[in-house]
Amino acid sequence: MLLTASQIRAARALLEWSQPQLAEAAGLSMMSIRRMEGPSGPGQRSAGNVEAVRKALDDAGVIFISADDAAGPGVRLKK
Repeated sequence: MLLTASQIRAARALLEWSQPQLAEAAGLSMMSIRRMEGPSGPGQRSAGNVEAVRKALDDAGVIFISADDAAGPGVRLKK
C-alpha cells in the first residue's frame, strides 16, 4: 500500500507528533519528513525512507487504511 502525504500528516496529528518527533522515531532528517508531507508526497522518495516512516507510525499505534477501502485512504489508531 502506498502512503500519501495526507496520511502521514494525519497520523502525526493523531499521535500529536511534530515533524522532528517523527524524524527521530523514523531515523530520518526533518527535511526528509517535510518532503514526504509536501505536494509531491512520499511516492517520489526512497522506498527505505517511506518504510521507516510507516514502521515508526505503525509502532506508535497507527493503522493505515488503503485507498481501496470504500471510504478511501486514511488512518486510525489501534484499539
